[in-house]
Amino acid sequence: MRRREFLGTLAAAVWEIRYPAVGPTRGFIFPRDHGAHPDHRIEWWYLTGWLRGSHDESFGFQLTFFRARPQFDSANPSRLAPRQILLAHAALADPALARLRHDERAARVALGLAGVSEDTTEVWIDDWRLALQGERYVARVAARDFTLDLEIEARGAPLEQGESGYSQKGPRREEASFYYSRPRLPVRGRLDRGAGSEAVAGSAWLDHEWSSTLMPPEAAGWDWIGIELSDGGALMAFRMRDGRGVAVYAGGTRVAANGARSTFGPGEVSFEALRRWRSPRTGVEYPVAMRVRAGSERWELAPLFDDQELDARASTGTIYWEGAVRASGPRALSGRGYLELTGYWKPLRL
Repeated sequence: MRRREFLGTLAAAVWEIRYPAVGPTRGFIFPRDHGAHPDHRIEWWYLTGWLRGSHDESFGFQLTFFRARPQFDSANPSRLAPRQILLAHAALADPALARLRHDERAARVALGLAGVSEDTTEVWIDDWRLALQGERYVARVAARDFTLDLEIEARGAPLEQGESGYSQKGPRREEASFYYSRPRLPVRGRLDRGAGSEAVAGSAWLDHEWSSTLMPPEAAGWDWIGIELSDGGALMAFRMRDGRGVAVYAGGTRVAANGARSTFGPGEVSFEALRRWRSPRTGVEYPVAMRVRAGSERWELAPLFDDQELDARASTGTIYWEGAVRASGPRALSGRGYLELTGYWKPLRL
């Protein structure tokens, strides 16, 4: 085949994807929106929480499945063509080690070895799985040095973030995601750290988010918190930061125990570093203790321990800090949850 004919054939077989926009009028339809949205560029099911073991130890845990649609598509009919990519991170914040136990997976959706459902939450890579079955989630992770088998009660209606689930992430309206949370989910299951299985119980927070243009171009990364509060409520807050640490955009939601909901805009949310920690492995410095303002309330966050850095260069190509934290706030309120710090190693590009 001559060169010109070959290039013409290649151009016809590969084309750039146009992802659907995220807009403020969509609204959620369940159970469909518990499932995957494969036309969008990126999506994740993000499960974090605190567990208590049989010896009264407290652990933090994270299980995240990411789905990505590559920027270029192909007319190749092969089942191995990479039309959807799945990635997964799992971590256990184990105070006995004072560092994370963690592992990661990556696979294309093909041949039943990895997959995702559009009908409800069901996503898996090999023997890692997260699935919504009736009114409970089941999660299983067989990692390098720990195994988690969990059942999570799916209580109550999902909490729609932003404007009925449209969560703006930047100054331009298209810089947004569809986003809901399920905080305060009771958890029971088994944990094995290599010395036998033990019963664990606790509480979890599930985020499900999908987007085509999540980050504004000015942003290098974000800080995010999901905190379950001692008064029965919950708090989510985030900021997108530029390379100097200046907020590009911010927002959040405070839900009370009775279900009353307050939404915060950019001028009502701020993050302030109280203490920093430098990783001895990567040299990256993170603000692991923070003061967060959300509306009229201020919360101080302290990590379960400092070294909760997750090196995910083998899957998502980045390094970030994802850690269990305790919160103290106004009127003697307290809380527990997770703090996520991205873009401190290098600018994050999704």
